[in-house]
Amino acid sequence: MFEAPFSFGIFKRAIDNGLVELKVRNIRDHTHDKHHTADDAPYGGGAGMVLKPGPIFEAVEAAKEGGEEETDVILLTPQGRVFNQQVAQELAQKQHLVFICGHYEGEDERVREHLATDEISIGDYVLTGGELPAMVVIDAVLRLIPGVLGSEDSAREDSHAEGLLEYPQYTRPEDFRGWKVPEVLLSGDHAKIARWRREQSLRRTLERRPELLKGNRVEGRG
Repeated sequence: MFEAPFSFGIFKRAIDNGLVELKVRNIRDHTHDKHHTADDAPYGGGAGMVLKPGPIFEAVEAAKEGGEEETDVILLTPQGRVFNQQVAQELAQKQHLVFICGHYEGEDERVREHLATDEISIGDYVLTGGELPAMVVIDAVLRLIPGVLGSEDSAREDSHAEGLLEYPQYTRPEDFRGWKVPEVLLSGDHAKIARWRREQSLRRTLERRPELLKGNRVEGRG
């Protein structure tokens, strides 16, 4: 599942250029029975299966071997703190991240209590497993690492980078089916363009995501 998203485009270049290193481990490779059993029925009864602690602990311990930097072990779970751009920026400062992708009815509670150092959710809904949430988090974090994007301005100007939605973007043609590019963007006046973009960003955030403005001190520019 992890091969395709990170085998092309900016992420492949980042990996090829040594800016980041991505390794995927199958917890079944850390089982010790002939069937490679990684799950079992829950104590106390109930539907579904629960991931066993042993394979997960061993997989994480193997992933941490040889690492000189402190390792953050992140459990992807609906019970974790909600992921956002601020969390992505926080994780982008880390040297070594290990993501545990849950499955089935979840994982043995001892994984949460004694192995994970952080728990993250990408939203208030339930997915089949933690693989897709892990990819979302990794994608958001990798693009913040210096050199991964072609321009560092790209990350700074994204929606949510400063707690606001991004301003509208236009490209050629100037007139498409009678819909024209705003005159200010054609003026060549960079100060006016910067003010227009700031105003549009604030207006769009107020209209679509007003909760982002609560508790967020927005300073005027120019």
